[in-house]
Amino acid sequence: MASKVTTKTTFKEYRAVEPFYTGGEIAANVSGNLLASTVDDEDCLIVDLSSTTPLCRIDGDGEAITSLALTPDASHVIICSRSLSMRIFQLSYVGEAVTAELLRSLRPHTTPVVASTTDSTGSLVVTGAADGVVKVWDIRGGYCSHNFHSHGGVITALEIFESKSASLNSKSGSSKKRKQDAQLGDAPQANNLFLASSGEDGRIKVHSLNTRQQVAILESHVSVVRALHFSPEQELMLSAGRDRTVVLWDVRSWTANRVIPATEELEAAGFILDGQYFYAGGEQGRVRIWATRTHEELETPAGRELENEAIVSIIRLPNQNALIAVRGNQVLEQLSYQSLKEQGPKMTQALISSRTFSGNHDEIIDMACIGTSMLAIADNTESVKVISVNVSDGTNQQNFGSNIAALEGHTDVVICMDATSDGRWLATGSKDNTARLWKLNADALRFECFAKFAGHTASIGAIGLPKSSTSLKQQMPQYLITGSEDKTVKKWDLSKSSNLATSILPHAIEKASFTRVAHEKDINAIDLSPTAPLFASASQDRIIKIWSVEDGSTTAILRGHKRGVWSIKFSPAEIPALNLSEGGSSGSRGLLVSGSGDNTVKVWSLNTYACLLTFEGHQNSVLKVLWLPPPPTEDSEDPRQQQRKSQPMIASASSDTLIKLWSPYASADSDYLLTTLDGHTDRVWSLATPLSFTSVSSTTKGQSKSPYSLISGAADAKLAFWTDTTATTTSESSKALTERVEQDQLLQNHILARNYKEVITLSLALNHPGRLLKVFEDVVNLTEAEREPDTLMGVKAVDDVLASLNQEQVYKLLERVRDWNTNARTATVAQKVLNCLLRRYPQSMWTEMAKDRNILRLAARTGAKGATKGNAMKDLFRALEAYTDKHYKRMEELIDESYLLEYTLREMDEIAGTVAATNGLQDVNKSEDVIMV
Repeated sequence: MASKVTTKTTFKEYRAVEPFYTGGEIAANVSGNLLASTVDDEDCLIVDLSSTTPLCRIDGDGEAITSLALTPDASHVIICSRSLSMRIFQLSYVGEAVTAELLRSLRPHTTPVVASTTDSTGSLVVTGAADGVVKVWDIRGGYCSHNFHSHGGVITALEIFESKSASLNSKSGSSKKRKQDAQLGDAPQANNLFLASSGEDGRIKVHSLNTRQQVAILESHVSVVRALHFSPEQELMLSAGRDRTVVLWDVRSWTANRVIPATEELEAAGFILDGQYFYAGGEQGRVRIWATRTHEELETPAGRELENEAIVSIIRLPNQNALIAVRGNQVLEQLSYQSLKEQGPKMTQALISSRTFSGNHDEIIDMACIGTSMLAIADNTESVKVISVNVSDGTNQQNFGSNIAALEGHTDVVICMDATSDGRWLATGSKDNTARLWKLNADALRFECFAKFAGHTASIGAIGLPKSSTSLKQQMPQYLITGSEDKTVKKWDLSKSSNLATSILPHAIEKASFTRVAHEKDINAIDLSPTAPLFASASQDRIIKIWSVEDGSTTAILRGHKRGVWSIKFSPAEIPALNLSEGGSSGSRGLLVSGSGDNTVKVWSLNTYACLLTFEGHQNSVLKVLWLPPPPTEDSEDPRQQQRKSQPMIASASSDTLIKLWSPYASADSDYLLTTLDGHTDRVWSLATPLSFTSVSSTTKGQSKSPYSLISGAADAKLAFWTDTTATTTSESSKALTERVEQDQLLQNHILARNYKEVITLSLALNHPGRLLKVFEDVVNLTEAEREPDTLMGVKAVDDVLASLNQEQVYKLLERVRDWNTNARTATVAQKVLNCLLRRYPQSMWTEMAKDRNILRLAARTGAKGATKGNAMKDLFRALEAYTDKHYKRMEELIDESYLLEYTLREMDEIAGTVAATNGLQDVNKSEDVIMV
């Protein structure tokens, strides 16, 4: 049997950089490998901190999360929301998968919980509400063990700690009471649990959980206290707040040991390295370190005093000797104090930034690849972020998606960019009416603004750098082209600018080589030809124009789109010409592809400037188009495979959240669509590829430089990295088809040999219900002489096979039995098999199958309606029961009718006997006398 596999283009999502923190509450476990964070205000994500990969998503209850706590061992996560509920989830770990099971949902307070924390054992959680009430809860038991009406306002910070030397005597109350307590002695007790809480009035109250009494009221702060932390080694408690001070409290006397001025409003603070040092951070945007004994501040990396970069929280990772600074712009920076631990305060820098990553990139408007290891993105902010996308070195896997640099300089949102293929230069355009050229040194991680271009009177919405091979050989781009909402295009000639003589960066360039009023509406896209001194501009006026780079003259005007054109791209050099359906080819000058608001993608000839092809398939505006290298193919003598190696693809991104890949070289009777990629939930604004078109012959070699060939960025703040799996899929399909043919032949052999065990198991595995039914029919239809005694099916081997199936095989067989049971012709076989299964397996197994997740997943794959609700087995047995009752009623009706038939036949037999007797007289000789008695 010959097998033929059709080659189908397939892509899959290789990796993704998606939002894992969008502001709000955040917490980590002690080991520092897991992070619990707030996403979209209502949901909670459990994130692998090493790779920032979401492992589990806990859906919200419809209201914003107000407080979040993760136990030190990451066994439970406690989520409180504005709905006044507190939900406790138990986290289970199977390999790399994490599942969250809701243990209980409580209503802890009458007002929202605004602060929460857990003890060091992970058995207690403390909640503080907006009405000033503090409660202690047993996590596993779900009951409240302590209730303190501590403050008159909102609880701002909580700390539960254990101390053997902390004083139990109250420092409040009457002097007579304190004197009596002193006479009783102030001997410390072992294993005393204390709870410290602070309110918006700046007072800190300390309660003993052993005696349920208040032991101290600490008054030093004059504003909101935002952080409390206890050091058992130093027997000190730290408090920090928005009054710009850090206070160290001696817990043995509950007095202020030291007040350290911080000169900034603080949002987070705590001890590190057994209390030898303490840290704090706030509105200045940097983490500061002090020595606990000398109270001297150590040198730490400087921060920028920007409102959106102020520190809102600091997460301690004691097992990794690191801190994570959480900023207001959802950027997380991991700072290591390993050198401080090893060398002490003599270190020039007490903290070293090990990596920075964005919890949320916001709406990704545009992006450009900087070589194959970095990606520049414009994420609806004034700065351009450069992130690592390097996966070639296994040691850098955890840095994938982390921030490398932020290019600062624009004063408004960056909305367009373009980079040279060698990754040394990046051009950006912004709503501040300026463009900037950045010099990039990826090896040294140096990024600096080389030149600033000012001259447009409106936002710059399109920008382009030279793509020709001669331009890449230059030390810097000789020019760049910009397009703006002011409807003009400008060429900025760097080779002739006198401002470049100065050494002060960035060079200010305010005069363009030429300015042309290009369109009647906003200019959306600009691209430069890699083969000729031409550039193209596209506008909301539905027109594409081809221009001469040298003098700015119009070479051609392309009309055909019915709505504004969002994106254009020249074809790479040396691609094959298109064979036209009416004869001829597209010519040697190349092609231009465009995407428009009319939901179409068009391919234009640069020889005749005519529209050659129109791709239809998107349901909304096409926002970005891109030429992709041809897919990798295995070495083959097939001329069609050889031809595919030189034929690039076209990728288009749309507002319908989909990415489509097209082949302009497909046959004219096809729709040109190769595949559709669905990985986003909002409009896809940008596409990029790390692969370059140096020559058609080297595209296959270039494919090996990066494991992914396409990057997409969307308004859902997600970056998706797509890898071409065409070769793998084709190989797997061919292998699967070969194995299928071999198994089919093996099944036929077993059927002829009557090897029932192999026949039944193979028929279930290969999904051959017809052959399986034929086997059971042959067994059921055996004569009494052929049937083996003491068997349910008639053949002992079949009984043994049905009794030895695993649960998944039993479920598959039950699905077949259900189908056979719906037909009266095959119902007898179904009833025989069902009878055997029910007699061979205990009731407990059916109960286990109803709860087995593998069975539910199997049911979901087969399209069972009850699989999503866990009712797959229930629905299956209900279907069997319904048709079984129908068959039994039919049998009863047949039995009743058989009685009437039997009576009728008996009466007919009597009549037939009388007739036979009468007819017998006719045989008597008529000549003889007959005497009637």
